[in-house]
Parts: sequence; structure tokens; C-alpha cells
Amino acid sequence: YSKCRENMAAPMAWKRLVFSVYTPAFSWFFTRVTDRFFRTRERRRGSTVLLLAPLLAEADSGPLASSRPPGFTGVEGLHSRFQWMADHVPAFRVPGGRIRILHSPDEFYQTMKVRIKTAKSRVVMASLYLGTGPLEQDLVDCMEEALERSQEDHVPDLKVSFLLDYTRGSRGKHNSRTMLLPLLQRFPEQMRVSLYHTPDLRGLLRLLVPERFNETIGVQHIKAYLFDNSLIISGANLSDSYFTNRQDRYVLLEDCEEVADFFAELVGAVGDVSLQLHPDNSVHMMEGMVHPYKGNRAEFSASAQRRIMEVVNTARVRQSMLECSDILDSDRTVPNDTWIIPLVQMKPLGIHLDEQVTQRLLIEAGGDSVVYLTSGYFNLTRTYMQLVLGAAADYRILMASPEVNGFFGAKGVAGAIPEAYVHLARQFYNKVCQLGQQSRVHLHEYHRPNWTFHAKGLWYYVGGRDRPCLTLIGSPNFGYRSVHRDLEAQIAIATENEELQMQLQQEQEVLYTKRYGVQL
Repeated sequence: YSKCRENMAAPMAWKRLVFSVYTPAFSWFFTRVTDRFFRTRERRRGSTVLLLAPLLAEADSGPLASSRPPGFTGVEGLHSRFQWMADHVPAFRVPGGRIRILHSPDEFYQTMKVRIKTAKSRVVMASLYLGTGPLEQDLVDCMEEALERSQEDHVPDLKVSFLLDYTRGSRGKHNSRTMLLPLLQRFPEQMRVSLYHTPDLRGLLRLLVPERFNETIGVQHIKAYLFDNSLIISGANLSDSYFTNRQDRYVLLEDCEEVADFFAELVGAVGDVSLQLHPDNSVHMMEGMVHPYKGNRAEFSASAQRRIMEVVNTARVRQSMLECSDILDSDRTVPNDTWIIPLVQMKPLGIHLDEQVTQRLLIEAGGDSVVYLTSGYFNLTRTYMQLVLGAAADYRILMASPEVNGFFGAKGVAGAIPEAYVHLARQFYNKVCQLGQQSRVHLHEYHRPNWTFHAKGLWYYVGGRDRPCLTLIGSPNFGYRSVHRDLEAQIAIATENEELQMQLQQEQEVLYTKRYGVQL
């Protein structure tokens, strides 16, 4: 890997990244203030660096503890290998035939449009932001059409709910908020727009940090798109590049009511502790809720944690009871051969379930396993790096080449980010070489002309099998921000369904080898 990048310029120092945009005096003051803020608030975890957090902090939470489960043999082996997840988080059994992998941005976009137009009871959209171009407007028009159709009934049943990030969704004069205001004004009883604001952006920091940079403090990053009882989980945002030439991952769960209910309730809970957009473009908290940056920081986090964990814990108990009843149900014509396991990470609110589950998966990947792990932004936490370097499994890590990084060619500070990720990857690979792990840990770069790369997640192969039995898919990038700063959600899909395993294998192979993944 080092040889592949030896001709690239030396990576910029972090101070220089900030200096490239502002005057030296302002940059020095800005950097000192923000660094001191995070040293104070996160003394035990290390400090955050704007835009790209270096690997300075260990993850606070240890993996979920218990003995390593027995080997993987058939359905009972799947149950025993991953039962520990269901002991801590909700686990939904569904037929694997109801799950379909989407492969392209256009397929993702067209599927959403069709589902919105045909929705009868609910549309729930959780994303970092909604773009402002013609493709995004077309999506909004689909919602307007669906809402108009629902009003033909005397009692309209269709409800549309958006959860976006406040800072990203409010950027510029024409933004996510202005895109949705016409719907909110026309259908006030059927529309809800919630804008999550991190509790860490407050006081002097909120006044000093400029637009765009304030998003680095922490954002709402969940990407879940729900239409009646069907659901798309992805890492893709609602923006034109994600509909055309920005490669991500997408999974469609068809007619999975319990999973859809869970994500609707989860998004609703985050929405309850977020600012509510009103038809006059003002924002207000719901009555009785603690304000994220005007209220007490500890009180907001505690209140938000209670509201969100109520959803998680209620679902876990309910699914445990259903699991017991399913064991007695021997007349099922379509086998529930697949588990859908939602994983939530919201460290600013004291929620770290995804981190704990991911750590244990990495720890328990034995010598008979191969893990394919991908991230659009290669910035593994120090803990994740140590687990990969200390594991027995083979690892194939896929990341964006500088040319397909979303920040490639950007002006100012953002333009230096691809180079910074190359530096982090070089550091990691040097460590791999120092430990003599080159035969076990391989790095790959995704390169595709005129495209960018945003895919994240992992595929888990065990026992020498040629198809994965588990995948993680959703919003986390396995990096510092995903673990410590942002609100994230993904799902683990553990399956014995051979057709679904084949879909997952094909998805992984296309990204890694068949077309654009190049081993370094």
C-alpha cells in the first residue's frame, strides 16, 4: 500500500487544514477553543479534530461479554452463534425471501419513488439531509401526490414524517427545510419534520463554529426509509449524487411489519427530542422536552436516552416473548430463516449498542472466518484497529481511493481530506506490516471513473463457506465520529436463506473484485 501512494504529497498537518480556510489569527483562536472544549468534555476519550477526527481515543464501551458460542452448523448453529445479540438488542425473525439487496443509486431512487406513491398509511424518512436539486424535488412531488390522494378520503390515513439533522438541513438559504415547507404548510395534520440538534453544539462553541464546520460536532446520521410495512436501510442520503453516481449499499425489507414498526418508533423517538419545524420556518421543541442547546446538557441527554431506550427495550422484550411462541409454532409454511437485528449508536446520549455488538463480532471472528469490511471514510477507531490486528480471522478492508472520495477536488479545507485518509490508511498498513499480518489483513481501494464511494458495513464468512451468513448494513463508518459523535443505526442480517446469502455474496464481490475493487 505504501508503494502505491509513495508519490503522493505528504499529508497536511491538522492545523494546516484549518489554516487553509481562515486567517491564521482566527484559525489559531478557533482551533484552540474547540480543542479545549473537547478536551474538557471528553478527557477520557481524547479530543475531536474538525472534519476528520484522528485516532486518539479508545472506545469507552467493552464488547458484550459471554463465552464464544459453538461452531456454525445449520439453523441451530446460526441460532447459537448469534443468540447473544438477541439477549441484548431486539431480534426480529423474518423469511429471508422478503429481503432484497439493491445495487445501484438509481435502483434505490426509483424504488423510493414507487413506494412513496403507493404508500397508504405512513412514509418515514430519516437522513442527514434532503438535497435541493430537481431529483430531490421530484421525490417531494411524489409525496405531495400521495398526500393529495390520501385526502380524497374523508379521514386521511397517510402520515409523512421526516427526521433530518438541524445543522445540515438548515445550511444556506435554500435547504432541506425550504424544500419541505410547502408540504408542511399544505398538509399540517399529516406532515412532521423533526430536526435533531446535537447537545454538544452549544454556548460559545455554537457562536464561533462557522456553517459547515458545525456539522462536525455531531449530527443525526441515521438513514432509514420506510413505506407502510416495507423498509430500506442504507448509508445513502437524500441527495442527487446518492441517486446517480455515488455508490452505497441498500437493503429492502418487504412486508416486515415488526421491523418497520421498530424503525418508525425509533425515528419517532429521536424526532420527539428534536426541534420541530413549523409552517413559518420556525423551530420549537415539543412541550415538556428539554432543549438540546439551551437546556441543561445532562438533562437533555438523560431524557433523550430514556425515550429512545424505551423503544429498544420494549421491542427486545416483545421479541423475546414472540421467540418463545415461535418455537411452539411448528405449522409455519414459510420459515423465518433470517434474523434482523437493529443496532443503535448514540454516544452523546449514552447509547452504545452498535459499538458493543461490533466489537464482539470482531473479537469472535475466528481462524475459520473471513470478514469483508468496507467504509467510505477509512478512519477505524483505535479499538477497532486493535481488534482487527489481534484477530485470527482474515480481513479484506475496502475503502475509497482518493479520486472517489466525496471531498476530492473540493475547495479549502475539505479538499485535503482525501489525502488525510490516505495517510491514515498508510499508518494502519505500516502497523500490519510491523506485525507481519500482510497475509491475513488486506487493503483494497474502490475506484470507478466519475463516481464516488460511500458504502459501509461488513460481510461475515465462516467455516470456509463461500457465502456470508451475516452482514452489517446502515449508517456507521466504524470511525471516531460514528462511535462517539453522531446518531447512527444499522442492522445485522443473520441468515440461513441460501438465496439471500447469494445476494450478499454477489454484492460483496461486485464491490471488491468483479468490477472496481483493486487490491493494494
